[in-house]
Amino acid sequence: MSENTPRAGDVAWSPLYRIAGASAGLAVLLYGAALVIVSVTAAAPVSGGAPLLEYIGAHRTLYIVRQVLWLCPSVLLMVVFLALVVALRHQNRSLAAIAGLIGVTSWALSLAWPTTGDGSLALVLLSDGYAAAATAAGKAPFVAGAEVLIALNDVPAVIGVLQTLGVLLISLLMLRSAFSARLAWFGLMTGVIGVFCELLRPVLGWTYAIYGVLLFAWLGWIAVALLRLGRSAPR
Repeated sequence: MSENTPRAGDVAWSPLYRIAGASAGLAVLLYGAALVIVSVTAAAPVSGGAPLLEYIGAHRTLYIVRQVLWLCPSVLLMVVFLALVVALRHQNRSLAAIAGLIGVTSWALSLAWPTTGDGSLALVLLSDGYAAAATAAGKAPFVAGAEVLIALNDVPAVIGVLQTLGVLLISLLMLRSAFSARLAWFGLMTGVIGVFCELLRPVLGWTYAIYGVLLFAWLGWIAVALLRLGRSAPR
């Protein structure tokens, strides 16, 4: 077996591959659950701080669940990208290090970014403060804070671009690896489309969802590939 295949010398790494495969699959399920909730519940206002805070106050628990479902996959995908870098490290150590740094860090930073693209947990606190304020003057600071977070939701975040770049670099490493060439090319397509979608997000509207569908499909394929790699690594 060539030392450049992902399986070479990976006895100690097979548990990581299995955990990462399960993590990728769970991430897809969490994202899917979030999409289902979004599609079957009343849409949140996309403009106006006061209407949004009132909406959150009326749907507090459901709104929190939505935000958690969007955030939790970031933790899981840090594990996924770490495992992919380990599996592909023999292909090109320098590129693997760069891909790992960008991939893992970008998903870690998404936990610190104040918005999820579908809202923000910080808006829940603002909604509570807004509801507790008795006067228009008292409510004004909470409305202003909500307006800032609404604007951030529509801004092309550097983090999103880095996440798509991580997919692109990992897929480049896959091209001559033991991973499926079709998976590698699909990842390249997902990464390229993702970069443009993230950069043009404010003007794309619903067509931005095309990248989301591609990412979910790529993650599902990655889940299967990593689980197979974890089972087939020499013991």
